[in-house]
Amino acid sequence: MTHGHASARPQLVYLVFGPHTYHQEAQFSIVSALANLRKTPDEALDIQVYSDRPEPYQHLPVTVHTLDDTTREAWNQPYGYHFRSKHVVLRQVLASYPKAVLIDTDTFFHQSPMELFRRIQPGTLLCNAIGANYGDDPQCPLFQSVAPMLEARGLADRNLPLLNSGVIGLMQEDASLLDQSIALMDTYYPHANGAYTLEEFCLSVAAYRRMHVNQCTDLIHHYWSRKQLFRAKVQAWLAKHQHAPLSCQALEDVARVNAQLPKPPALQRLGYKALSLTLPAEQRQFLRELMYGCYDYPNEFDRACAPAWWDKALENASARHPLCQKKLRQWLEHPGMRLSLGQKHGTVRESLLRRSHH
Repeated sequence: MTHGHASARPQLVYLVFGPHTYHQEAQFSIVSALANLRKTPDEALDIQVYSDRPEPYQHLPVTVHTLDDTTREAWNQPYGYHFRSKHVVLRQVLASYPKAVLIDTDTFFHQSPMELFRRIQPGTLLCNAIGANYGDDPQCPLFQSVAPMLEARGLADRNLPLLNSGVIGLMQEDASLLDQSIALMDTYYPHANGAYTLEEFCLSVAAYRRMHVNQCTDLIHHYWSRKQLFRAKVQAWLAKHQHAPLSCQALEDVARVNAQLPKPPALQRLGYKALSLTLPAEQRQFLRELMYGCYDYPNEFDRACAPAWWDKALENASARHPLCQKKLRQWLEHPGMRLSLGQKHGTVRESLLRRSHH
């Protein structure tokens, strides 16, 4: 990656700390960026990782900035709001580079990361997705608590588009937008009742009427919903390629960790529906969801989702009926259930009973 003056290169930035799963997500996201970078071989970028643990990135061509607790705590002040540090990190990178994108770990690329940077121009904010308008859900706690204050200051109204900040990309000349979003977080945090989404909300307010906004859902997959299924795919890729993440086979396999939820073909699903009729009504949906994990998918990374499907089936069933360990055992021992699950019965049973112990 030697093209162009190094410091003029676009910067792809990750902020990763905490549980091991976030580091696994980040490793895969970085490799997916590098695998797709091969589609634009004449262009180069730098990848910077701000992290509490450098080890997971040692086999990757990235610059790691090791973060100690003191620094992170300072970035989260005055209220210890940990998403505030996203804007602080990007602000810091933009002080030295002309163009940068901060991307969440639970992402992977469909296209060359250079395509992200093409969507950042002067006066443009790149976000992951442009969502509904602020006023569309007047019951939202954040709307009820903060809307009147924003209206009074003329900062936002009901038509404010809400942005998803899984991606934040800016030019250096527009970095002051982040000073604004940080100031907004510090002002409204006490009124937000711990709203998880305050950070992306403040970004939306800072950009409102001032910036052109681009989105990039076609370039990356941000799997914040159905996280367990996508994590299962990513973990299967890592189990196979962790030690040589940039080998030809590893890069080829990146494309097989796709954005589709692994579902059996329609005819197969119809078969599961028929099988489920042998069970009491309350168990039918449970069986059909278990079968999604039992299907023998041609793609090995889809097959790796089996335990995640089973967990999801258990979670959904428990939301419908409180399922104690004893009742779960009874369900799993039903002759119709045993017959339907066939050879997989033992594996499914063991997986679910282990889960419901926790």
